[in-house]
Formats: sequence, C-alpha cells, structure tokens
Amino acid sequence: MLEFGLSTQELVIGLGVVVVAAALQGSIGFGLAVLSVPILTFIDPVFTPIPVLILSLLVGAATLARERTDLDLEGLGWVIAGRVPGALVGAWVLSIATERALGIVIGVIVLLAVAVLSAGFDVRLSRGSRVLAGLISGFSGTSSGIGGPPIALLYGRQKGPVVRSTLGAIFTIGITINLIILTAVGVLTSTDIAVAGLLSPAMVLGFLVSGRLRPHVDGERVRVGILVVSSLAAVSLLVRSLAG
Repeated sequence: MLEFGLSTQELVIGLGVVVVAAALQGSIGFGLAVLSVPILTFIDPVFTPIPVLILSLLVGAATLARERTDLDLEGLGWVIAGRVPGALVGAWVLSIATERALGIVIGVIVLLAVAVLSAGFDVRLSRGSRVLAGLISGFSGTSSGIGGPPIALLYGRQKGPVVRSTLGAIFTIGITINLIILTAVGVLTSTDIAVAGLLSPAMVLGFLVSGRLRPHVDGERVRVGILVVSSLAAVSLLVRSLAG
C-alpha cells in the first residue's frame, strides 16, 4: 500500500483520470471536476472533493494565463459577487446536510438548465444572470466540488477563447475564496493538500495536452461540449446520490 492507504493500481487509475479531465477543462473551459469527481470518489474518497478543487484552481489559473486577452473582464466582477455568498451558503450546507441531498438538488438544477438551453432558449449576459450563475456556482462548487456547469452554461454562446479565459479567471478567484472559507470552517486538511500534490503532475500533463486540442474546439463545438459535460455532471451526481 502507498501513502494514504492507496494501492498502486488506485493511484495509477486516479492519475489517468486526472490527465483526461485536465485535458477536457483546458479544451472547453471546465470539466475537470465534472469528469473526475464521480470516478475518483468511487476509487477512493480521499481524492475528493477538496483535492479536485485545488487542481481545478491550478488549471483555471493556467488557462487564464494562456488566453487572458479574451477575458470578459466586465462580467467577471458580477460573477464573483454572486460566487462569494454562494460559497458561504455552500460551506454552511456542507457542514449540516447529507451528501445525498446535496447531490440530488445540484443535479436537478443543472439538468433543468441544460434542458432550457438545449430547447433553444438563450440566457442573456446581463448583470443579473452573471450574479445568479455565480451564486449557484459558488454553492455547488463548495458543497460538491462541481461548480463549473452554471457558469459554462451562461457563456455557452461565446467563442472558445472567451469561454476558457473567463471561466479560468472565475475559477481562479472563486475557488480561492472557496478554499479560504473551507479552511476557516476547518474542513480543508493537510491530507487534502498532500493528495492534490500527488495528483498535480497528471494535471500538468493533461493541461499540456489541451494545448493541442483547443484549436479544434470553438463555436458550436464549445456549446455542444458544455451541454454534454454539464449533463454528465448532473447525471453522475444524481446516480451517485440516489445510489448512496
């Protein structure tokens, strides 16, 4: 057995999952947590949710640095304004609610949003929509480790570089806030940081792979990717919660 009670097989599978998930997030702007949290939780709960939050922060910062010239700076502040109270509520709910109830609520919310957008309804990028998306993202990100879908759905009609850079900035700032709050309430531990460090080489490799993929991901492909990955997030949360 390796550190944290992990077997060699569990560690290798976990590293492989993170490579693929980081490549996905680097390509469409989000998805590391969506793809990896359900699988990593099944392998060993020590991998989630906080270590994945830390990895998402690192990928978000790297994405922002790579495509910073396309950042939606005007909307960023309003999303973060919503994400702060959302994160506070999420941390509080995480301390009192069951994981099963949280998963069901968040899964249903995301599926409803996907259904609305798939039906052809567009969400206008306004002050109110950005604040609301930030609020939901802060809540779901802090309580379940999956905070990307609400914001990705909001920006689904934008060009690939805009989506990736804006989500990168939001994740960088928002997850930093989440981690500060989780530290303040005593949820984040040294084990979480150590596990994130153990997985970080796989995250770096996945992000480098995304550099080759992103020129092929733009326009309608970004929108379809966001809808598919958001649906995957919702379904995986519901299955995991209902089964538990």
